[in-house]
Amino acid sequence: DGKPWYHDIKAYIKNSEYLCGATDSEKNFIQHMAYQFFLSGEVLYKRNHDSTLLRCVDAFEANHLMEEMHEGLLGAHANGPLLARKIMRASYYWLTMENDCIKHVFTCHHCQAYQDRKNAPP
Repeated sequence: DGKPWYHDIKAYIKNSEYLCGATDSEKNFIQHMAYQFFLSGEVLYKRNHDSTLLRCVDAFEANHLMEEMHEGLLGAHANGPLLARKIMRASYYWLTMENDCIKHVFTCHHCQAYQDRKNAPP
């Protein structure tokens, strides 16, 4: 639908309104999820377990972050879960962060060509 993943949560926090046609279970889920988020102006943040605020990003910005953190100036061609933690330390968040990072690492040519072959027979 062209909206970011956090659109429903942001609308609930900002105006206390749900999507048109939302079921009771969807309303309960959005209300439960909204407790973990914080709205500052137009920017949505997620409260982390250690009380830090992580900026919520959409899919386009998430792809840019993964490319820059994996292959850019800060990049070390880390594996997927390590890349996700590195992005979280930089104070960014999206729901499918770890799975997206793992998929991004699998598409990196350098990581696939030069990875250690520990499980390969001699």
